[in-house]
Amino acid sequence: MILQRLFALLLLAVCAALAVMAWPYQAAFSYEPVGPRAYPLLMLGLMGLGLLYLAIRPTPIVRKDDEPELDRETLIKIATCVGLLIVFASTFEALGFILSAVLVGIPMARLYGGRWLHSALVVVGMSLLLYWLFDRVMDVPLPLGLLSVLEN
Repeated sequence: MILQRLFALLLLAVCAALAVMAWPYQAAFSYEPVGPRAYPLLMLGLMGLGLLYLAIRPTPIVRKDDEPELDRETLIKIATCVGLLIVFASTFEALGFILSAVLVGIPMARLYGGRWLHSALVVVGMSLLLYWLFDRVMDVPLPLGLLSVLEN
């Protein structure tokens, strides 16, 4: 129980440090009414509230039998997910949203048991749908990257 509380307090300190770093952020342009700083501060605030609860709750969290063990295989999956997210973030501008989402989405789906054809179809479809939704419906521009030659 003490390790759970220490871990929650450590993450709470990280959230506080990130909030201090995000507070002075000012973008050169803003197309949102509240500005680009509100989203990270809101997420860090919600994470901080959850971590504060975890640090002061009266009883420990007990693992149930249906939850997976935190064994080597699970840790490898977690590390692979983090690695894939880093690949997505690093290729987002150069390749564009659609290609980087496909590049990361298919291995992510395969990591969690998806078959090749189903994974490819769902990831490509979701990438195209999400690009259209952000770009056309919500008017949030996403980079096309290598596919910019297809644009009007």
